[in-house]
Amino acid sequence: MIAIGRRSAVALAVSGVIGLAAFTWPLFVAPSSDIAHAGDAPWTFALLLPLVLAVVLAELSERGMDSKAIAMLGVLSALGAAIRPLGAGTAGVETIFFLMVLSGRVFGPGFGFVLGNTTLFASALLTGGVGPWLPYQMLGAAWVALGAGLLPQWRGKAEIALLALYGVVSSLAYGFLLNLSFWPFAVGEGTSVSFDPNASAGTNLLRLLAFTLATSLGWDLGRAVTTALLVVVTGPVLLRTLRRASRKASFTSAQIIDGK
Repeated sequence: MIAIGRRSAVALAVSGVIGLAAFTWPLFVAPSSDIAHAGDAPWTFALLLPLVLAVVLAELSERGMDSKAIAMLGVLSALGAAIRPLGAGTAGVETIFFLMVLSGRVFGPGFGFVLGNTTLFASALLTGGVGPWLPYQMLGAAWVALGAGLLPQWRGKAEIALLALYGVVSSLAYGFLLNLSFWPFAVGEGTSVSFDPNASAGTNLLRLLAFTLATSLGWDLGRAVTTALLVVVTGPVLLRTLRRASRKASFTSAQIIDGK
């Protein structure tokens, strides 16, 4: 596992707070504010998030990732970008999340955060999926891989079961967050599932849940099932392979000392 220093951990925490605000602002924005009624909020955060991500990636690269780790990052990012088109867009089948879960598990949360960003970015360039939604997808995927690196250090069948369960939960959470990023502008005003800037956070959350059930739950379940199945099928082999690569590259012995 690639260690991260105090400054990198702080950078990750700050990016998490800003990213969470970028996703959840519709639930907490004041009705009287301009952003509550504007259509440019996604663009505002879409411009802000890359700046935040750039700071975090630079910090991690400077203090926690040497050339061997960057080479591994490039291989896994290219692999993820290559296999994503095999399933994306087909009944919710998603062929990339299992790789991020397993890689984040082996190489740690810092590496996972970077991998989620670089994989989605490379995939977007490969498939032409660049747009204001991309920073949200990158950050959501980064959190998925980061979370896998924070799970309890179980081994054997218990580890596979834990990662499969995490794949289901994180896949559903990813879909929910992506819905939240565009939901205020996805449907017209006045419907039971539309964003109401004058409603309370609880009311808007219920409206968002209804919107998710009516539109994307089937796709999210497809992503969750695909991720869990791929973790179960490939996990035993890929975990051993990635851990062997980690030991040979001496990732596990990396020591990060802030300021040096």
